[in-house]
Amino acid sequence: MSLIEPKIEDLLSETDQDRFLLCSIASHRAHDINDMLRKQRDRAIQLQIASEVARASNKKPLSIAFDEISSEEVSYNPETIDARAH
Repeated sequence: MSLIEPKIEDLLSETDQDRFLLCSIASHRAHDINDMLRKQRDRAIQLQIASEVARASNKKPLSIAFDEISSEEVSYNPETIDARAH
């Protein structure tokens, strides 16, 4: 039984077993999510909508990114990956 969801094996299967590629994809996506949540939080504070602020801070951006990778909502194009980076 795994305490971490999604399982690392599932995440690695989405990146051809490449841990560094997984980290790169997840960190880029988490950065995008963080920017999006920050804008949503700032907007909610300006509008003083407490429920929107709470909803925006419910889950960490990296967890959201891993969930999206595992469910194949986020992927990569192997042809655009720079082979020298590996």
